[in-house]
Amino acid sequence: MAREFPLERMRNFGIVAHVDAGKTTTSERVLFYTGVSHKIGEVHDGATVTDWMEQERERGITITAAAISCNWSKTDVADRKDKSSMYTFNVIDTPGHIDFTAEVKRSMRVLDGAVVVFDGVAGVEPQSETNWGYADEAHVPRICYINKMDRMGADFEKSYKSIQDRLSKKAVRAQIPWGSEDQFKGVVDLVKMKLYTFEGEMGMTVVPHEVPEELMADAKKYRAELVERVVEHDDALMEAFLGGEEPSLEDLMKTLRKAVIANQIFPVFTGSSLKNVGVQLVLDAVVDYLPSPADLADIKGTDPNTGDEMTLKHSDTEPLSALAFKLQDDKFVGQLVFFRVYSGSVKAGSYVYNSTTGNKERVGRIVRLMADKRTEIDEVFAGEIAAGVGFKDVKTSHTLCDEQKPIVLEQITFPNPVVAMRVEPKTKNDQEKMGTALKRLSDEDPTFKVSTDEETNETIIAGMGELHLEILVDRMKREFGVEANVGEPQVAYRETIQREAEAEYKYAKQSGGRGQYGHVKIKIRPMVALEEGQTVAKNVTRDDHFEFVNSIKGGAIPGEYIPAVMKGAKEAMARGFVAGYKMEDVTVELYDGSFHDVDSSEIAFKLASIYAFKEAAAKAGAVLLEPIMKIEVRTPEQFMGDVNGNISSKRGQVEGMTELGDKKVITAKVPLKEMFGYTNTLRSMTQGRASMTMTFDHYEVVPPNIAADIRKARGVKDTVEEA
Repeated sequence: MAREFPLERMRNFGIVAHVDAGKTTTSERVLFYTGVSHKIGEVHDGATVTDWMEQERERGITITAAAISCNWSKTDVADRKDKSSMYTFNVIDTPGHIDFTAEVKRSMRVLDGAVVVFDGVAGVEPQSETNWGYADEAHVPRICYINKMDRMGADFEKSYKSIQDRLSKKAVRAQIPWGSEDQFKGVVDLVKMKLYTFEGEMGMTVVPHEVPEELMADAKKYRAELVERVVEHDDALMEAFLGGEEPSLEDLMKTLRKAVIANQIFPVFTGSSLKNVGVQLVLDAVVDYLPSPADLADIKGTDPNTGDEMTLKHSDTEPLSALAFKLQDDKFVGQLVFFRVYSGSVKAGSYVYNSTTGNKERVGRIVRLMADKRTEIDEVFAGEIAAGVGFKDVKTSHTLCDEQKPIVLEQITFPNPVVAMRVEPKTKNDQEKMGTALKRLSDEDPTFKVSTDEETNETIIAGMGELHLEILVDRMKREFGVEANVGEPQVAYRETIQREAEAEYKYAKQSGGRGQYGHVKIKIRPMVALEEGQTVAKNVTRDDHFEFVNSIKGGAIPGEYIPAVMKGAKEAMARGFVAGYKMEDVTVELYDGSFHDVDSSEIAFKLASIYAFKEAAAKAGAVLLEPIMKIEVRTPEQFMGDVNGNISSKRGQVEGMTELGDKKVITAKVPLKEMFGYTNTLRSMTQGRASMTMTFDHYEVVPPNIAADIRKARGVKDTVEEA
C-alpha cells in the first residue's frame, strides 16, 4: 500500500482551550467544511461527532480527546476537489476541563501544532494557561483563534491583550474582526490585506473583498506591526525592510511560517464558529503556518541496550518508531491503542517490538479514527496517527519499534491525582466485575489510580477532581455494569522530606535452620529536578518522584540484592511516615552494608531497607503536603468583599484582582481541602451571579495544626519530628 499524501502535505494538530471556549463547536465546523460530515452537530443539542460519549452529550463538555482524520484544500484554490492540492489533517479535539487535563498533556506529546481557542468575551482563562504551559513543555507551535466574536460583550482587543499579558508577548494579530457582537460580519486578513465574508449555506463560500474604508486605518497600523515582527526573523528581509522595501506576500508568508514553527511568533486569528465565520481561514492558516512532520527536528530516543542517544528522521524508509499515547476501551473490538508513527511504517498483521517491556506484539488490525467511528486500513506511515487492535501488553507511553534497531522514545509524564474516595461494590456479583472495570479504566487514564487501604481492605480510587471520579464511577455502571457505593471525596495528600539524613539497619533473624541477614546503610535527601539536557548516571535509577543511587563499592552488598533494597525503599515510601500517605520526591542512596554467605536473601535486604528508611525519615523532617489550587472567581463588584473574605477564611491567598467587562476577576491560591462544595457556597453568596474555575497549581507543606488533625483522624500517633 502506498502513502496517499506526501509527508509535506500532512498536518497533525490539536484544538485546545479552556472549557466552553468553543473547541468542539470549532471541531464540528472542521468536519463539515472538510466534507467528513454533511450536517453540523451542535453541543447544546448533544449531537456532535467528537463528543460521542453519553456523559459528554449529557453535560455538554468534552471528556476524552477525540481523533479525526480529514482532507483540506485551501479556500483560494481553483479546483478544491483536485487531490494534488489537498492536505491531510489528523485533528485531536481535547477537553478543556481541568479534571481531564491528562488528555491534553498526552495529545501535546504527539501533535506537531495546536490551534488554541479563546472565548472573545472571557479572553485567557485558567485552563488556557495550563494548556499553553503543556504546549510550551512539548515545544508545540501554535496559532491562536479568538472565537465567539458574535457574543454580547465580545472584545477582540481585550482578548488579544490578555493573550499578550498572560501567555506570551510573541502573539501578534494576523487578522482583525469586522464588527463585533450582533454586528460581527467578517474578518480582515492582515497578511493579504483582504476582507473576507462567509456566505451561502453554513458560511461555505468564502468571499474576498477590498478592505473597507472604515477599517483601513486599523488594518494598515496592525499590518505594519505584523510585518515588523515577521522580518526580524530573516536578515535579508530585515535589511530590505529597513531600506523602505515592502516584503512580497510570498516572502512574508514563508518567513512567518518559519517563525511560527520555531515558536517565535503566535499569530492570532478571529471568528465565530457558531455563526460559521472564520473557521475556513483558520484551516488555511494550519496549512500555511503549522509544521508538517517533515519540518520537525529529528526524532530523539535512547538505545534500550546501551543507553546511548539515538536519532531517526521523519521518513517511511527509516526503522519503525512509534509512541502509544492513549488507550480506549471499545465494546465492539476490545482495547484500542492510539499511536503516532514517527518513522517507518506499520502493517496490519505484522509484529512490532515494544522496547518499553521488551516483548513482541502482533498488530491485529489498524483503524483510522473518526471519534467513535473507524475505518480499517492496511498500513500507516511516518507522521500518521492511527489506532491498533490486538495488542496484549501495550500501555500509554510505550514505544513500538523495529526489533533489529530498537529505540525508546521519551515518555509522557502525568500530574498526580489530587482527590480520592472509597468505593465498594453493591453486590457480590458487582465485586467480581469491579476489579476488571477499575483495571481497564486505570489503563486508559494514567491520572486515575486504584489502591487498597491495607488496614481496612477498602478500595480507594484517586483522580484529578470530583467530576473526574464522578464520570469514572458513572462509566463503571454504564460500560461495565458495575453498581458501586462511593464515599465522600478526600484530599490526596502526599509526604516528603525536607533535609538529608542517614540510617543503618541490620536485619538478622535466626530460627533453627537457615537464618535471614541483610545489612544496609542509606542516605536520603530531597530529590533535585534534572536540568534540561541533563541525563542520569549509570548507577542511578530514576522516575518522576523517586531516585535510587547505588554507591556500593567493592561488593559490600552483592548485585543481586540491590534491587531488593530499592524495592524496600519504594515500599516504605508508599506506606508513608507522617500520616500513611505516599511519600514522594526522595533520593535514596545505598552507600554501604554487609551480607552473609548463607543467610542473606532478597527479603532480608528488602526488610532492612524498609526499617532503615523509616529511621532516616524520622530524622529528615518528614512533612505532609497538600494540593494547592489556583482559583479564578468572576463576580459582580457588589459581592467582591464577601468573596475575598470567604477565600481568606479558607486559608486562601488572594493574588490579584482585575476587571473583565462588568465583572471583577479575583485570582487566588487555596488548599483543595477547603474547596469541596465551594461552587454552591459561591452561588448562595452572590445570588448565583458569580462563577469559579479551579486548576491544580502545586503541593505545599500542611501547617502543623492541620497536619496534627489529619494524623489524629487517621489514627496515627503524633510522633513525627517537626522540621
